[in-house]
Amino acid sequence: MKIIFRTDASLEIGTGHVIRCLTLANILKRLGWQCKFICREHHGNLVDHIRSCGYDVGVLPIANNDLVIKKTGSEKRSNYSKWLGSDWRIDAEQTKICIGGEVVDWLIVDHYAIDIRWESELRDVCHRLMVIDDLANRRHDCDILLDQNLGRIEFDYAQLTSENCLILLGPNYALLRSEFHQLRKCSLKRRTIPKMEHLLISMGGVDKSNTTEHILETLKSCKLPSELRITVVMGIHAPWLNRVQLCATKMPYLTEVKVNVTNMAKLMTISDLAIGAAGSASWERCCLGLPSLIKINADNQLHIANALQKMGAAKIFTEREGVGTLPTVITKLVDNTQALSDLSRISSKITDGYGTRRVSEYLVRIKN
Repeated sequence: MKIIFRTDASLEIGTGHVIRCLTLANILKRLGWQCKFICREHHGNLVDHIRSCGYDVGVLPIANNDLVIKKTGSEKRSNYSKWLGSDWRIDAEQTKICIGGEVVDWLIVDHYAIDIRWESELRDVCHRLMVIDDLANRRHDCDILLDQNLGRIEFDYAQLTSENCLILLGPNYALLRSEFHQLRKCSLKRRTIPKMEHLLISMGGVDKSNTTEHILETLKSCKLPSELRITVVMGIHAPWLNRVQLCATKMPYLTEVKVNVTNMAKLMTISDLAIGAAGSASWERCCLGLPSLIKINADNQLHIANALQKMGAAKIFTEREGVGTLPTVITKLVDNTQALSDLSRISSKITDGYGTRRVSEYLVRIKN
């Protein structure tokens, strides 16, 4: 079985789309499937990382700086069309060239800038097509649509997909690596007695707005346990990494900055509270019952954040250069272990960490 992933990472896009595709690729690879990625060479791409994981990558060139992408219809209303780095027609043709003239079993697309037009153009090079989406804001031509966000209902995609499309919705289909469900029992057991000794900060692989440094500066003036340890996780392409590392040396609490970690599930398991972005990592924290304070870093995170807070599974905070609600929110948690316990209990019910397995079973089950 051959499968192609069309997805991108960049300083603008972030790393989440590629990471969740890698997670799915890894389980399919163990099932004997041949997986290949096609990515554009954006600044901050993860091409080398994908290759280090053992996958072939077809690299699409960066468009010329003078290329004018004509926007019509829905593209004018979308903030994501520029993420493709070229006109969709050019991208579709380049993707076909990378596929190499064969017809693959599955083409999996995880890209906010791709819609029904691109997908229809690629139908002749794949038996089946799957879309991973979070937005429910455009039409798709696909056999499976996955939206792992909390609160999604089939009605959201009723007018955006065909009646024959299988729609997989909710965090029970969240694409999490196997170590999360493997450590789930240990993590939940650790939280039976809430405490505040280890704080984990992870604002995504890029954190282009430098939110991490703003958070650290704010925490300097917060009344926190003197023995508190802080672990900061960032990606190698994070543009503010050096500043964050310098800031960490000036913290009143022992603070360590880790780059490109490979043991995120373990770090979450041994943490008592997380401060993070309201993106795909939300499901990792939920699986492990890790109490979380979340910040909305992008429009596509708004739905996730509001749904989590409404359920009592996380608390939203605002933070911008030291001015926001973080001091109040975190101080209340420090003084109220029952609140920590409630966040852990409620969030742990959202996903069990077996989503990747469930999605892969559907891919295997649907025959040509």
